[in-house]
Amino acid sequence: MNDSPTPRNRILLSTIVGICAISIVSVAVVKGLKQDQNLPQTAQEDVAVARPITLIASCDTAGWIVPCGCTSNQSGGLLRRGTYVAAEQQNSKVVLVDVGGAAGGESSYNRTKFEAILQGEIQMGIAAHNLGGSEIKLGADYLQELQKKIEIPFVSANIRDADGKFIAETKRLVDASGTRLLIVGVISPQYAVSGLQISSPRDAVLAIVDQNRDLYDWLIVLAYMPEEELRRFAAELPEADVILGGATHQSIAPGSIGPTTVAAAANQGKFLVQLQPPPGNRQAGWEGRVVEMTEDFSDNEQQKQNLQAFYAELEKRDFTASETGFSPPLPVNPPAGYLIAGTESCLKCHPADCDQWERSAHAHAWKTLTRSGAHVDSDCQRCHTTGFGLPGGFVSRGQSPERIDVGCESCHGPSAAHVQNSANRTPFLARDQCVYCHDQENSPEFNYEEYWKQIIHGQQPAVAASFQQRLETGTEAKP
Repeated sequence: MNDSPTPRNRILLSTIVGICAISIVSVAVVKGLKQDQNLPQTAQEDVAVARPITLIASCDTAGWIVPCGCTSNQSGGLLRRGTYVAAEQQNSKVVLVDVGGAAGGESSYNRTKFEAILQGEIQMGIAAHNLGGSEIKLGADYLQELQKKIEIPFVSANIRDADGKFIAETKRLVDASGTRLLIVGVISPQYAVSGLQISSPRDAVLAIVDQNRDLYDWLIVLAYMPEEELRRFAAELPEADVILGGATHQSIAPGSIGPTTVAAAANQGKFLVQLQPPPGNRQAGWEGRVVEMTEDFSDNEQQKQNLQAFYAELEKRDFTASETGFSPPLPVNPPAGYLIAGTESCLKCHPADCDQWERSAHAHAWKTLTRSGAHVDSDCQRCHTTGFGLPGGFVSRGQSPERIDVGCESCHGPSAAHVQNSANRTPFLARDQCVYCHDQENSPEFNYEEYWKQIIHGQQPAVAASFQQRLETGTEAKP
């Protein structure tokens, strides 16, 4: 007698086995989700669908919340970064990190901008922000208060305060589609500042590895250090799967140093690094590319709102030039009359030149800022006003509205002494002043001879000096 099951029975048996298997898997999935119920909903969804991982890194934003420079072909800015990150989030689980260097300075203005940049990162879902050179210059107290204020996920494993206490979390454990990433941040000791202790980056990372050995699948290190040091660091730390660098001046395309993938995003936030882990092959390294944030990326709506919130804060605070860190240095023992007199003072003796100025873009420079709302931004004001931060010059919108636009003394210098007596020469060599604003970032195609054609003046002699001035210089006989 043949005891083998009939085709019909085989189908029935397979169906029963399949149902049992599905039931077991379903119980396991439900149990797993219950065990991970303190994960955010999005994290649970990522585990369920196992979306691919994309690691995106920025570095050295240096205060550039908008693209570096004011010409149309400039790169960078959080508005474009937000668009890029959002697009990647449609298809993968994005882990966004910053290697450090996001602050542009230490002034009140720069702190306000730094906080706006961090808010933008939070809106993008930043997983870890390493403390770089510009951050630690702001001081431990400020950074710790900031973490409480806006809950930014700072990370640093080798920075301690004067009492030997860490000033930020030493690491961040991130669950990405069921894959555990251990993210550690370090900085080169060469960036040490008063009041903070910086230990060996390598020793700091290895200590974190020992403490978390069974808790991660991939080790990601954010290392704020120059390129030469970064490469030595990577060669001495084969335990790391990925090392993302900063302070390298130029971005570094992903490549291997031993078993470690090394890359760097730098240059004022103009570039990002994008990496993906090898699919199911621990022997292979992470791969990816450097992406430039060009004008091909549109402005992200959420980041536009963040920018407007920043502008609203600037409008409310109306920082004076002395609060920005942008005021030019004064000469040692400045001469008497080293004071901005105002363009209207030039009109008396130089009417033809002033008429030419009135028709130039310099005379209407402020309007180019008001169109975008950037007239409240001190970083823009300094090149669209007269005598920014100089005696008698532009102080703030509220205190010196008569000093808006680029006037005569923007190029010729504080000229009150010259107004009083034309024998006193204006203090600046005008031709040398152009490049302070028409620099590589703001006027990459600047050519003096071509730009001069747009503002040619000084070709006619000045109107005769006043009777009093001629008396003082001895060119007029006393009656």
